Amino acid sequence: MTREDPRNDVPPAPDRRPGTGQRPWLVLVAAVLGWMLDGVQMGLFSVVARPALQDLFGPTAGEEARVGQWISYFMALFLLGAAAGGLLFGWLGDRIGRVRAMGLSVLAYSGFTAGCYFATQPVHLGVLRFLAALGMGGQWSLAVALVLECWPEKRRPLLAGVMGAAGNVGYLLVGVMAVGWKVTPECWRWTMLASASPAVLALAILPFVPESERWRQAVRSAAARPLREIFGTRLIWPTLLGIALASVALIGTWGSVQAFLPTWADQLAGPGNPHAKGTVQIMLAAGAILGTFIGPLVGGRFGRRPAYFGLCLSSLVICQLMFRGLTAYDNLFLLAAFLAGAATASFYGWLPLYLPEIFPTRVRATGQGVCYNSGRIFALAGVLETGRLMQLFDGSYPRACATISLVYVAGMLLIWLAPETKGRPLPE
Repeated sequence: MTREDPRNDVPPAPDRRPGTGQRPWLVLVAAVLGWMLDGVQMGLFSVVARPALQDLFGPTAGEEARVGQWISYFMALFLLGAAAGGLLFGWLGDRIGRVRAMGLSVLAYSGFTAGCYFATQPVHLGVLRFLAALGMGGQWSLAVALVLECWPEKRRPLLAGVMGAAGNVGYLLVGVMAVGWKVTPECWRWTMLASASPAVLALAILPFVPESERWRQAVRSAAARPLREIFGTRLIWPTLLGIALASVALIGTWGSVQAFLPTWADQLAGPGNPHAKGTVQIMLAAGAILGTFIGPLVGGRFGRRPAYFGLCLSSLVICQLMFRGLTAYDNLFLLAAFLAGAATASFYGWLPLYLPEIFPTRVRATGQGVCYNSGRIFALAGVLETGRLMQLFDGSYPRACATISLVYVAGMLLIWLAPETKGRPLPE
């Protein structure tokens, strides 16, 4: 064998059945911590970006249009970085192992987030946001692959829900912080620095986390060439379908609910209720935590395809009723935000159940990383399209978001082209 063969880098390990004797609880704790802290990093920037720009712009901070323009740049750089990170770290996970690649992704998103403390220009924040997003995009595919490969197959629906919920717990923590702690132009740097420190806990655990035995055995039997294989003739169709199914979910979330619902709430509540945005963020995150358990459990009970169809239908109905029927910020609005969070985030429990089931072990991290994070590129297009629709609809958030949420109709059709995987073992 040549030195380029990745099998040379695989540490020796006992030959034992995958999913047993691998300290699965430690695997789960490390993966959940990594993804939860990832969720904190993703949600934090929406709270910090405006005061940070006010500080960096100085006397010209009153130009709100300039601030808003840079925030849109930050969102675009995050989505692009996360998409690239899903490819980069997914590839690393299939080449050098899930655990080592997870450690590198945690270092990336925590280190570059902490680096924002030293930013002196908006462009510095944009570059650091892109670099941190590389690690954020990689963490999802690596954590999901490691957990599902190290636990018994009958636990897959529940574990998919746990993984989906972990990131939304991070979002919830950010919402609580936004309500209880006011991030100002004077303290935003310390907020960024402190937000990266919990990642030390995840890095402290990772050296004790065992590598996936499924991955060890897969790369011993055949050299991993993940990019070549997922875009080859046999896996190209599952890859394209996975991208399409993930894109529907991400466009629906970022193009309407997650990106614009808090802003619409802030508009409806007016300046007399400055906590409205943070309260809606909490309701969305709380609903999302519930939804990420519902999605995979329904998929485990009724099948992957019927579940996805039902999730699209419920998301479509709730979004249409909310955006076309509500006109005031009140308790009914908060209930609708909770239900919208549950419905639209349920896909993030379904995706970690389904995507690992359509890729063999040796390319699983790359395949599901490409599918999930390519959806972020289409989500970016969805966000930009919502902005154009707002101009068409005279600045109306609800009319623009109601239009974007029609993307769930496409999901209701696409899912019947995908294979049903209920009851099948993970492909080797």
